[in-house]
Amino acid sequence: MEELERAIQELSHDDFVRIVQRVHVLEQERWDADLDRDASTGKLDFLIQEARDDRDQGRLRDWLAAE
Repeated sequence: MEELERAIQELSHDDFVRIVQRVHVLEQERWDADLDRDASTGKLDFLIQEARDDRDQGRLRDWLAAE
């Protein structure tokens, strides 16, 4: 890790910006994969139930009507 940090510090501004952008894309790809995995294994099913409960209790508003 220290070697990587040193190498990053030695990058030109343009190369540093490219690395930052690429790391951001990789982070988004990992986040998407994690979300897909969690959704397919049922880890997020509680969110559906919460939304149904809120709807049934009248706690939801139509976004278009709120404008």
